[in-house]
Amino acid sequence: MSVNGATYLFGVYSNDIKSSLGYDQTTLNLVSFFKDLGGNLGIISGLINEITPPWVVLAIGAAMNFFGYFMIWLAVTGRTASPRVWQMCLYIWIGADSQAFANTGSLITCVKNFPESRGIVLGLLKGFVGLSGAIMTQLYHALHGNNTKSLVLFIAWLPAAVSFVFLRTVRIVKVSRRHERDVRIFYDVLYSSLALAAFLMVIIIVENRFEFKRIEYVGSASVVVVMLLFVPLGIIIRQEFYEWKNSKNGCSDAKIVPENENTFNQQTPVSCIKNVFSPPPRGEDYTILQALFSVDMLILFIATSCGIGGTLTAIDNLGQIAKSLGYNTNTITTFVSLVSIWNYLGRVASGFASEILLTKYKFPRPLMLTFVLLFSCIAISSSLSPPILSTWRP
Repeated sequence: MSVNGATYLFGVYSNDIKSSLGYDQTTLNLVSFFKDLGGNLGIISGLINEITPPWVVLAIGAAMNFFGYFMIWLAVTGRTASPRVWQMCLYIWIGADSQAFANTGSLITCVKNFPESRGIVLGLLKGFVGLSGAIMTQLYHALHGNNTKSLVLFIAWLPAAVSFVFLRTVRIVKVSRRHERDVRIFYDVLYSSLALAAFLMVIIIVENRFEFKRIEYVGSASVVVVMLLFVPLGIIIRQEFYEWKNSKNGCSDAKIVPENENTFNQQTPVSCIKNVFSPPPRGEDYTILQALFSVDMLILFIATSCGIGGTLTAIDNLGQIAKSLGYNTNTITTFVSLVSIWNYLGRVASGFASEILLTKYKFPRPLMLTFVLLFSCIAISSSLSPPILSTWRP
C-alpha cells in the first residue's frame, strides 16, 4: 500500500504531460478526470475479488499499473508518436485503476482477517496509501534526481514489482480466536508510521531549504526504506516469537478473545447473484451486488462523489497552482510530498478515531463522514480563495 498511491503524484509530472504533448489546461483537466475516475472506480476489482483469491486481483492490478504508466512515459519522452487525447485518457485510466485493484486485494483481505478491528486496519492501510506520495518521491530522487519524466517510469515499475513480489503473502487466514495483543500491535505499527511521517516531513523541509546531491538523496531514501520495511517487520517478528515461546512452554494466553461466529460464516463462499435483494444486517459483510442495490451504498456513493471532488481538484492542480505563482520544480515536489503526509495523518486519524468513537461512544461513522466533509469544504474554499492564493508564499 505504501507504493500504490501514484495518483497523488500527478501534480509532479502533470506539467511534463502538458508541455511535452502541447496540452492546454482544459485538456490536462480532462486527463486528470480520467485519472480520478480510474483511481476511484473499484467495482471491477470488487467483482473479480468476489470470485477469485486476492493474488489474482493484485496480479491484474500490477499488469495494469505497468502498462498504463509505461505508455504515458513513452509518450512524454517522445519514444512513440504523440498519442491522441483519448489514448492518453485511456492510458492514465488503466494505470490509475490499478490502484483500485491493489486497494481491493489488500484492504478486503485484511478486513476479513481482522474483522474486530476493521476501522484500525483500514486507517493504517489507507494511511500508507496517503503517505506513498512522499515515500515514492524520496525513492525517485535517490534514483533519478530531479528528472520528473523519469518519475512516470518509476511509478510504472515499482508498484508492479512490489505487488508481484508479495503476491502470495496477501491471503485470507481463517482463525477461530484472536489475541487482545493484536490491537496493541496495530498501535505499535501506527507509532512506527508516525515516526516515518515525521522523518519525511523534516527531510522534505530540509531538501527544500538546501540543494541535495544524489548521495544525500540516497541516504534519506535508505532511512525511509529501513523505517518503512524493517521496523514494522520487527514488530511482527517480536509478536511471532512471543506466541512461539508461549506455545513451546505450554502457556495459554489468558487474554484470548473468541471471534464472533457470524464473522466466519460470512467468509464462506457466497454466490454473486444469490440474495442480491436480501442484504445482511447493517454492520455485517455485504456482497458486491448486495451493496450496489442497497440504499446505504447509494447514499455513501453520492456523499463521496460530491464530497471528495474538491479535494481531488486541489491535489490534481497543485502543480499548475504552484507554477502560476512562479515556483520551481523542487518546490512543486515539496508541495506534493507535504500534502501526501497530511493526507496520511487524516486517513490514519479517521481510522483510529472512528474506531474509538464507535466502540466507546457508539458514534456512527457516517455522521463522522458528514463532519469531515463539512470541514473539508471550509478548508478548500479558504485555501483556494484569490486573496490568500495571490499573497501566500512558502
